[in-house]
Amino acid sequence: MSHFRTLRTKLTNAEILKASLKELGIHVQTDTYVRGYSGQRVRADIVAVLEGEQDIGWCRNANGSFDMIADLPGVGRKKNVAELTNALNQKYAINQALAQVKQRGLQTANVKLVLQ
Repeated sequence: MSHFRTLRTKLTNAEILKASLKELGIHVQTDTYVRGYSGQRVRADIVAVLEGEQDIGWCRNANGSFDMIADLPGVGRKKNVAELTNALNQKYAINQALAQVKQRGLQTANVKLVLQ
């Protein structure tokens, strides 16, 4: 029985996803396997290689966004998955905004994150 869970995300840009993970200090691999419980593995487009025996992966789905795939209880023994997901979503949003600014020809920009 597989312990992997798939969660929908709104992340769509692979390069921004990889850059955001790297900025969080996470080693990233592409087109490889996500490690799960008891040696189980599943293929993913992007894999965050974590400490321990489980990873988190992302696979592009039919609508163009990425689904997150992980053995959540296993990952949760070493990392707080909610905190990691929140930090990744914040980094991704900032990096996406900066990429759009650069695309419009501006060379410098500051992003201010306001939590309400």
